Amino acid sequence: MPAEEIQIEQIRFELTWRIRHEVMYPHLPFDAIKLPADPDGIHFGLYAADWLSSVVSLFHDGDDYQFRKFATLEKHQGKGYGSLLLDYVIAFVRQEGGKRIWCNARTTVTGFYEKFGFESKDEYFSEQGVDFVIMELHLEPAFDA
Repeated sequence: MPAEEIQIEQIRFELTWRIRHEVMYPHLPFDAIKLPADPDGIHFGLYAADWLSSVVSLFHDGDDYQFRKFATLEKHQGKGYGSLLLDYVIAFVRQEGGKRIWCNARTTVTGFYEKFGFESKDEYFSEQGVDFVIMELHLEPAFDA
């Protein structure tokens, strides 16, 4: 568990852009990391000691949810922040009644998603020189105590 104080909250979509750009596609123009659907998404940020360190954007169509642009600043990687944020997003989707959560995972990090129960759909593609595979997790409904 990280030593710093951690807080996860919904954030404005514009706050995701700097981290997306720095972590995912620093060689591309800044506007390349903006998604046309950003205003319609639900965006989460993980703050470590009041510093926005990890972001993810969530989009849904009925009870089907896709997360995109999941990124953690390099100096904060390896501290468990991504795991905390993904746990939070999965719980959020379950609470919202989502039945499936999925992503286009970089093939280099499929093991990370498998730890959370995600499975590969054996659908691969490449974009901007990066190889991806579609991974999904089928959710059981949340139970109210």
